[in-house]
Amino acid sequence: MGRFATGVTVVTSRHRGHDVALTVASMTSVSLDPLLLMVSLHDEARVLEGIEAGEPWGVSVLPASHRGLATWLGEPGRPLHNQLARVSHRRGEVVDVALIDDALAAFECRTFAVHPGGDHAVVLGEVVAVHASPTDAPALVHYRGALGELR
Repeated sequence: MGRFATGVTVVTSRHRGHDVALTVASMTSVSLDPLLLMVSLHDEARVLEGIEAGEPWGVSVLPASHRGLATWLGEPGRPLHNQLARVSHRRGEVVDVALIDDALAAFECRTFAVHPGGDHAVVLGEVVAVHASPTDAPALVHYRGALGELR
């Protein structure tokens, strides 16, 4: 699967009253009616715990300039508290979830379904708001275990 290039996103939610975030390369569009997207989250991810507790969630599509952010939010063992303290973000207008500033696009979601998938959960989200940046900045991509950019 490392030979399949993917975009890099950050999935955000809340867990026990705290904003939590995780770098995710497995996100895709599923349906236009209703508007659904899918992310795959490790069973032990705090973001997944928030989603399973009924919290809304967000997906921010990262530009190449956010490589350091993607690395930080992909590190296991990050503290629960203040995960986004050093991350420039704003609150979503519809479901009040954290969204990364300067993202190429951002989606506010409510959970449509969660399915088991080995050591991950496949999460389908109904998109309730879409934010698209007018920038033509290169996208951050994941390919063969490394982060790069795509123009």
